Amino acid sequence: MSPPSKRPAKHPRQLSLDLQTMPAVGRNDFYVSSANATAVALIDGWQDWPARKLVLCGPAGSGKTHLAHVWRDLSGARTTHARDLPGADIPALAAGHVAIEAADTIAGNRPAEEALFHLHNLALAEGHTLLITARGAPNHWPLVLPDLASRMQATPTCTLKEPDDQLLAAVLMKQMGDRQILPTPGTIPFLVRRMPRAFDDAGRVVAELDRLALERRRPVTRALAAEVLDKLGL
Repeated sequence: MSPPSKRPAKHPRQLSLDLQTMPAVGRNDFYVSSANATAVALIDGWQDWPARKLVLCGPAGSGKTHLAHVWRDLSGARTTHARDLPGADIPALAAGHVAIEAADTIAGNRPAEEALFHLHNLALAEGHTLLITARGAPNHWPLVLPDLASRMQATPTCTLKEPDDQLLAAVLMKQMGDRQILPTPGTIPFLVRRMPRAFDDAGRVVAELDRLALERRRPVTRALAAEVLDKLGL
């Protein structure tokens, strides 16, 4: 009796795992260029803000959260997302310096607007400092609370600009470093030459490079970068 034939072993398909990354958010991890030098100087010199408050605005991925974390470390401030304000202990938050992120996203949410209004007034009355982040300047927020709108529009504002070539390269390197990606030489310069000057596009490109490299067990090369740009329509 002949032995049973052996079936070829099946090789499981390599799956890309959606692992959480731990972005580096220290002061030394922030690359300074002409696009953000004014904002960095303001954060470093936060104790000299004449109104003891600042709105830091810019597009997604421009470094607002990174700089808010830098400021938190410098000042000992607490950080909260604006959408969490309705359920927050406002007097406790106002007992020290505080950073409020994505303040523009609560426009039209009256409970959140009222909470921000009270936090703003109480923190300043207690002699503390406010850092507020948003995508756009306060005069573009469709706030429904007139008193909050007037206070936000009276707040000094600094805008982070879209990246120049040097900053885009630094952003790509940082995001790849956060994901422990080691691109082959020439990959980042290739991306900088080819892709739009937009922070959110940089995040999309790096995420897709990471996914494909894990799925295919391939290094991140110029060829893979070109494929990703074509796939994303960039």
